[in-house]
Amino acid sequence: MATLRFENVYKDYYSDAKIKKRTGKTETYYAVNDLSLECRDGEFVGILGPSGCGKTTALRMVAGLEEITRGSIYISDRKVNGVLPRNRGIGLAFEDYALYPPLTVYDNIAFNLRAKKTPAGEIDAEVKRIASLLKVDNLLDKRPVQLSGGQKQRVNIARAIIRRPQVLLLDEPLSHLDGKMRQALRTEIKRLHHEIRCTTIIVTHDQLEAMSLADRIAVMKDGLLQQFGTAKDVYDDPENEFVAGFIGDPPMNLADVEVVSREDKLMFAFVRGDFKLPVPKSYEPVLHRGERVRLGIRPTELIAEPENGSGEPAIVDVYEDLGDECRISVAQGDGYLSVILEDDRRYRSGEKIKLRAKEEKVLLFSHENGSRIRAAK
Repeated sequence: MATLRFENVYKDYYSDAKIKKRTGKTETYYAVNDLSLECRDGEFVGILGPSGCGKTTALRMVAGLEEITRGSIYISDRKVNGVLPRNRGIGLAFEDYALYPPLTVYDNIAFNLRAKKTPAGEIDAEVKRIASLLKVDNLLDKRPVQLSGGQKQRVNIARAIIRRPQVLLLDEPLSHLDGKMRQALRTEIKRLHHEIRCTTIIVTHDQLEAMSLADRIAVMKDGLLQQFGTAKDVYDDPENEFVAGFIGDPPMNLADVEVVSREDKLMFAFVRGDFKLPVPKSYEPVLHRGERVRLGIRPTELIAEPENGSGEPAIVDVYEDLGDECRISVAQGDGYLSVILEDDRRYRSGEKIKLRAKEEKVLLFSHENGSRIRAAK
């Protein structure tokens, strides 16, 4: 096992004069911009973000498949800038499996050990041990064309870990699988991590994948690290509006609101719509009348009550029964407020209700840059 550390790492694809001439890019564009984080020995870390955020580029720089424009990457205390990929002590499982079609599963898994001239008896023992761990020991005589997507990915991961890497890198390993297979393989990857106790990095755009697998999650956007913390940290205590909106299914309700006064009480008035919510007392010292902010509240933290309830009046637009939960949507201007119901009551479109928020769960963000506005302590 080993620690993995990024120190002020940049990746610039457009600094080369020939590339600038071909693409017409004159500004400096960083696919990864000043990335600094440390993965602890034996930790499972997820790098999460939308397409184009720089997460795969960061992984490929660790693997040595992309050059680092500036900064340093360390595996344990060893700086690996410029070290050949085969000498970095890493295992890499690709998104698209990258298995050798003419070879059997056995030969695919054994390939790296044979390349290192490992004795045949040792190769055979290791292949069978790893195949048993990944539950592909009954597939050793088959070729990739005979395997399902889930089986191919298991073989892909087996080929990566047979090298006994210090750091295991997983590049979107579940993206080509269906929902049921993704769930099954997530469980297997988590079990495997506990068995081999290898420092593991998974790159994914799927928040459920990252939150279920990783000890800590690095959320990225436009090449910049937005937040690095546990699943609870990024869900309950997001650093900015992007993290708040990206984490959670269904996503957090986010809306422009203005602070107004009603009977000497501060209220959030939704700019797009006529809905209002009381300003929690903890926010009163940091807000003033007429100020515009972005309000965030998760659908699970809004409570729907009958028309005679104590909340603020609203009208049901859509009711959804999803089996394991029920949701309603309340139209607000050109958007909606989504609510996950706490009871089994059915609602009709057009029905009048009252909504109230769990005040301690209300989050505020800057209208200008999306940074978090903290409540007074």
